[in-house]
Amino acid sequence: MHMQLLPDDTVVMFDRTDTGRSNISLPDGSRCTTDCTAHSVLFHLYSSSVRPLTVLTDTWCSSGTLLANGTLLQTGGFKDGDRVIRFFSPSPHSDWVELPSYLAVRRWYASNQILPDGRVIIIGGRRQFSGEFFPRDQYSASPVFQLPFLVETYDRESEGNLYPFLHLLPDGTLFVFANDRAIVLDVASKRAIRRLPAILDGPRSYPSTASSVLLPLRPGAAAEVLVCGGAPLGSYQAALNGTFLPALSSCARIKPSDPEPSWSMEDMPLARVMGDMVLLPTCHVIIVNGAAAGTAGWELAREPVLYPVLYQPDLPEGTRFSVLRESQIPRMYHSTAVLDTHGRVLVGGSNPHSSYKFTDVMFPTELSLEAFYPPYLLTAAEDRPRVLAAPAEVGYGERVAVRFLLAEHFHRPWLQELEDVEVVAVSPAFQTHSVGMNQRVVVLETSRTLGHSGGYETEVMTPPSPAVSPPGYYLWFVVHEGVPSKGVWVRIG
Repeated sequence: MHMQLLPDDTVVMFDRTDTGRSNISLPDGSRCTTDCTAHSVLFHLYSSSVRPLTVLTDTWCSSGTLLANGTLLQTGGFKDGDRVIRFFSPSPHSDWVELPSYLAVRRWYASNQILPDGRVIIIGGRRQFSGEFFPRDQYSASPVFQLPFLVETYDRESEGNLYPFLHLLPDGTLFVFANDRAIVLDVASKRAIRRLPAILDGPRSYPSTASSVLLPLRPGAAAEVLVCGGAPLGSYQAALNGTFLPALSSCARIKPSDPEPSWSMEDMPLARVMGDMVLLPTCHVIIVNGAAAGTAGWELAREPVLYPVLYQPDLPEGTRFSVLRESQIPRMYHSTAVLDTHGRVLVGGSNPHSSYKFTDVMFPTELSLEAFYPPYLLTAAEDRPRVLAAPAEVGYGERVAVRFLLAEHFHRPWLQELEDVEVVAVSPAFQTHSVGMNQRVVVLETSRTLGHSGGYETEVMTPPSPAVSPPGYYLWFVVHEGVPSKGVWVRIG
């Protein structure tokens, strides 16, 4: 149900705690009472081993953020977990640490976004029309601020504004999308300073569950938000009554800072609800998982979409989409997908039931994990750049060197200057319910790439401000002619 890549090349994964006993036992001496099975695990990318973790309170439909120090902050959930915050710090023997009643109100189906000062804003949740911060705002009379926008976007039949899409814009303001519309929020004053037009084709927030990304940020270019898929108005009630309406095939792009912003519409080759959008180091977007009919919710979708779709935002309209190789495993409600250090897309989950069901159902609870190889990984391994040296930690607006190796250097040692090289910083997402919280790609400004006896070196300018790249750990990829290296971890800020 939830996944986050961590800066030690592990992936923390967790479900809810009230679905029933899992198939993984906690070790002897664990802090458990009646249920001593694991509802969270740590997956090691290089060994494919799994270590069970102990989560004590219910994390169902919760939210998360990777903090600047590399610790995962995990917020909210259900019942005994709805006001809890949890921490998981990467280390060989670490486990979940929980702080009960830290949140001012219950946060179930809320969204998080890290801010330029390293704080985290937490917005929404079921029948919560407000936001709050971690750490708490010590100078405010109340830890909670009201957000009338969430009242405006509330639908009595399906709520329609859960898991809002949050994107930090490069000027430090916050893009907030719920139901079928968006605002730009000034975080300091906690007020909407811009209202954006409604999107066409109806609601896109849970349970109509589209997916959204902030398209890769390039030096000097305006920020742009992409929203794809979803379910038309009325889909939730129709599915409850046994009618599964076709999902939406439309995508919409908007530049929130334009003087007169408007949504630019285009169609995917496959309609999809509950898709997961993952930003790739090539600055493309891959869309995986989901269904072609119905909506989010227990057993409320049909027709799994097995084919991933690649979206190339810089191509002309009408040529941006391509359909990729299919999976054999339906990934329905409660599926996830994240980019890993190798440049693969890890895909897991799918449990559209209120408990674990492995037989005699249309879409059984799925326990497998897949790695999808984007087209650039079809390139021979020796043709991928290999990073030799990159800084472990950088500030803002600094010039730093990145050294890398390329096979053609040995074939053409006389080549002194290399063309078509980019260095891209990727902030990994906390992924749940088709929402990639804090997911971000920043293309770094590069100078000439020169060859020498040990390979190539390029000088890059680090991000200009924490509004462009909030403080924290990023995967830096060297991309040559559209083929990325493996990522290396760099702490920014």
